[in-house]
Amino acid sequence: MSVRNGLLTLLAQGPSYGYQLKAEFEKRTGDSWPVNVGQVYNTLDRLERDGLIQQTEVDGDGHVFYAITAAGAAAARSWLTDPVRRGTAVRDELAIKLALAVTLPDVDAEAIIHAQKVATLGSLQELTRSKIAGGDPDTADEFAWQLVVDALIFQAEAEVRWLEHSEARIRRLRERGVGIARPFGDPSRQSADESAIRIPSTGGER
Repeated sequence: MSVRNGLLTLLAQGPSYGYQLKAEFEKRTGDSWPVNVGQVYNTLDRLERDGLIQQTEVDGDGHVFYAITAAGAAAARSWLTDPVRRGTAVRDELAIKLALAVTLPDVDAEAIIHAQKVATLGSLQELTRSKIAGGDPDTADEFAWQLVVDALIFQAEAEVRWLEHSEARIRRLRERGVGIARPFGDPSRQSADESAIRIPSTGGER
């Protein structure tokens, strides 16, 4: 939805064509969210289908220009002014993976947490170095990039805290003798072959 709404918001500034929108979107988000031209044109097709934009002209180079409609302008304003809702509907892949891992027999959830924490801390260090190297912004584009980097840094820091919190909770449950892993379905109905299947402790897929 962010690419869709981002392109719509850019078109609210004036008519544009696909590659131009791709370049503007990436530039204005500090090149932190690359999109391919195919994704841009697929999104434009959907926006046109929904009556939010319309084709206007084709220039001498064959570029098809799109312009926002009144409905599109209203949708762009709504996206910019409405708060982003963060609730249970947000699907966080890491949270889902860990939630499943702690319930599966023979899966080392703490190993998964450790591997993720190492990866996240590595990303956090790279982001921090990148931000320091950027210095104080001199242009709007540099400032936009730093805003995105700041958001990624805060998200990474929060993820590390959540991983450490989850690790501590798993250890407390183990100390209390609480078993959180459970077999899939009814164990009494599993065949011998099914019972022999085990998910490796690395957390990888078979």
